[in-house]
This record gives sequence, C-alpha cells and structure tokens, in this order.
Amino acid sequence: MGALIKNVLLYTVLLIWLVAVVAPLLWVVASSFRSSREFVEDPFGLPWLITGSPYADNPDVETPVEAVASNYQKAWVKSKFSRYFFNSVLVTTLSLLGILTFSSMAAYVLAKFVFPGSRLLFLYFVSGLMIPAQLVLIPLFFQFTTLSRWGTAILSPIGYEVHLHDTFTGLITIYIALSLPFTILVLTGFFKSLPGTLREAGIIDGCTEYGVFRHVMLPLAKPGIVTAAIFNFLGIWNEYLFALVFVSSDAHKTLPLGLAAVSMQAQYKTDFGLMFAGLVIVLLPTLLVYILLQRQLTRGITVGALKG
Repeated sequence: MGALIKNVLLYTVLLIWLVAVVAPLLWVVASSFRSSREFVEDPFGLPWLITGSPYADNPDVETPVEAVASNYQKAWVKSKFSRYFFNSVLVTTLSLLGILTFSSMAAYVLAKFVFPGSRLLFLYFVSGLMIPAQLVLIPLFFQFTTLSRWGTAILSPIGYEVHLHDTFTGLITIYIALSLPFTILVLTGFFKSLPGTLREAGIIDGCTEYGVFRHVMLPLAKPGIVTAAIFNFLGIWNEYLFALVFVSSDAHKTLPLGLAAVSMQAQYKTDFGLMFAGLVIVLLPTLLVYILLQRQLTRGITVGALKG
C-alpha cells in the first residue's frame, strides 16, 4: 500500500511537471494560428482554425487559414526573419565548430597527459565558470574597439581594415571564448572515463598521438561531444545580450534580436499573431535538435556521471 501511494504521488508530480512544461509551448503554437481579431474577442480560447470562424459568411474578415499564412508570412518576409534565421544558423554552426574543436583537443590533453602545470591549467580553464559573462561585457566592448584600431593600423599598408564590432567574426569569437570553460570541464570528464589502454594500443599499432585522438578517442567520446554541443547550441541560439551590444545593423542581427524588435512592434500594433509566429520560428530548431538528439543527450549525461 505504501509503495502504491508513493508511485501515485510520484506520477502526479511528474504529470504536473509535464503540464507545466508542455502547456506554455502548446499555447505559443496555438496563438501563432490566431488573428488579431481572435485575441481581442477571446484571448485564451482555441484558434478559429480548430473551432471554426464565427465570421465565415463575412467576406471582409480573413479566414483562419489566411490568418495563419499572414502571421508567418509577415514574420518570415516583412519582419526579415529569413535573414535573421540564416544569421543565427551561421553564427551557431561556426561557434559550435570552434568550441568543440578547441575544447575536445584541450580536454583530451588535460585528461590523458600529466605534465608540470596540467592541474593548474585545468583550474585556469574551469575558473572561467566563476566569472559571470555580464561582468566582461563592457571591458570586452572597449577591448574590441582597441583591437580593431590596432589591427587596422598594422594592416592598413596592405589596404585591410579590422572590424570586430557589428561582425559575425566578433560575435563568434565571443561565443567561443565564453563557452570554452564549461565545454572543457564536461569533455575532460568524458575523456577520463575512457580506458587508457586504448591509447596505448593505438601507439603500439603505429598511430601518432593525433591519430589516436582522431580515430580512437574522439569517436568514443561522441556522447559527451553531443551533450556539450546541445547545451552550447541552446545557449548560443537564444543568446541576446552580447548580440544586442556587439551587433547594430540588420545585416548581422540574429533571431533573438529580430524577435525582440517584432515583439515591440506587435505590442504597438496589437499584432500578437505576428509575435507568436516569430516565437515559433525561434523555438522550432531548438525542439527539433532536442528531439533528434535526446538519446545521445541521455546517454552522454549517464556516461559522464561515471567518472569525472
């Protein structure tokens, strides 16, 4: 009887947690299928796309299908979400490549090699987690200005100017630098969990250290790399503060900046369907990545817990 009560309480809590997580997502998606008229007449009701429009006989009122198409068309084309989406994909992809490349090499060395200062070097990387990213925002802004000025002065004889503000290069560099401490910490634990005999066997078979890393250790550390990639993807895809400070032109804005602009525009124009359509566009890649890689994420967290 006691076990039954315990299970009932456990599943009740899990059900409440499920509703708390899923309900807002469903409401956002449903709201993107509604017109401005629907928000005014019934803010929390089901979309007319499901229940049917009470103005079906009025040709002057757009149909539910037209309202949905209008919301996404305005978000994707008129609000330039297509450009912001491409910018976010470019910045996130290149940032992840840089993060995983540098972090995996550093983590492998720190996990498998003992040399003077190795422990201190590991603590140096991990200490970056103790510094809030917001704390380096203003110093980094002025540092970028100084580096751009010095770089331009050095390279001006060959006709090249250095610009770190309002560029993809500057934003990607920031994301890579801020993500290295966490990623190195995670991947070091994964590489430590791999048997050292595998490296020794590779060396005996004639592999170089890079060959062992590339062909033996890196494939075995795939769960950890996928786990780190997912967490970094979520952080970079939704990052707003640094993009707001270091990006000013529409040509380089990412989705969070575009969504913020659309949100303000929607509030002034009472076009909430546009705002929720923009939210769905931002959320969809995150949900797809998680759904496709959830097994790898679960396996990576489990394997990483075995040894740190």
